[in-house]
Amino acid sequence: MRTELDPGELGPRAFYRLLTSVVVPRPIAWVSTRSAGGGDNLAPHSFFTVSCVDPPMVQFTSVGDKDSLRNARETGEFVVCLATEPLFAQVNATGTDFPHGVSEFEQVGLTPQPSTVVAPPRVAESPVALECRLHQAIELGDSTVVIGRVVHASVATDVFDGDAHRGGLPSIEKLRPLARLGRDEWSTIGELLETTRIPYREWPGHYAGHHRPPTA
Repeated sequence: MRTELDPGELGPRAFYRLLTSVVVPRPIAWVSTRSAGGGDNLAPHSFFTVSCVDPPMVQFTSVGDKDSLRNARETGEFVVCLATEPLFAQVNATGTDFPHGVSEFEQVGLTPQPSTVVAPPRVAESPVALECRLHQAIELGDSTVVIGRVVHASVATDVFDGDAHRGGLPSIEKLRPLARLGRDEWSTIGELLETTRIPYREWPGHYAGHHRPPTA
């Protein structure tokens, strides 16, 4: 048995709550921006992913006209910091609807650290910062998809397994990222599952580009 749901009948708000309960877990873009007047803003956005490989781009979605969107449009820059488990309380607190012009860095006790290439600061306490220049802002209904080209990455050295310049990658156990679920629920990395993809040539029943010949 299934429950069939029509977005038009359910209504935007109720269907939004359904979507965020089933499109899970969602990584969090902890977006730092600076207004044209020099004010800093920091906010979590859980509609976030990689947009492009070459050139490297990431995207987050602003539901409504929020400070992150306005600032990114004004200055053409933003920074995506990693939202981590040890910073759970601060990540959640930066989602508070502080008045425009109030710095979330100051309100929740985080350290704004100068970025390397762009003007908005990064979160000093976060192990990863992706410095971005605005590529495109695409309006979709009541939301805007903000796509940024990653022009610099700053990653804490101690989260790497091996030399980053020789193929070393950050360890998920050291990063300890947060993710958003439905309702007021969040998640951590939990149990790790590891496997590799099976090439078609090795798929059971397949042989040298053709079906395996029957045995005599």
